[in-house]
Amino acid sequence: MGEIRGNQPENGRMKYNTSTRRLPGFEYNSSGTIIITYSFPNGIQNESHPNPGKPYYGTNREAFLPDNSDGRHVLKLLEKAFQLRQIFTVGQSRTTGYDNIVTWNDIHHKTNIHGGMENFGYPDPTYLNRVQEELAAKGIM
Repeated sequence: MGEIRGNQPENGRMKYNTSTRRLPGFEYNSSGTIIITYSFPNGIQNESHPNPGKPYYGTNREAFLPDNSDGRHVLKLLEKAFQLRQIFTVGQSRTTGYDNIVTWNDIHHKTNIHGGMENFGYPDPTYLNRVQEELAAKGIM
């Protein structure tokens, strides 16, 4: 399977840094936390979006990975997915219901440090495997 390009707005940024704070479930097998920050300003939808020519609202999101070899591997895969414009799309937010907004595009992220799987947080012992499967389904390995 070849690389699949998405319709994520081109004006977004992805950056990351690290913290020595360890995530629940990774207290003994990581050196801390990788903090990913995504930011998208407002913009105008193009022909690949639901309402070409109309404005969309940007977003700022933060996500967390354990700072260990598996987490760093997932970070590299997420960077590739971002370059291929696959992490976000423009559409309706599943959480707020707002339309014409930059929203996640079916590659799950941990947006909370705590709270477990049901709150998009840790601990979640199968997350790193699941997200790699989601990325592989989009041709990113």
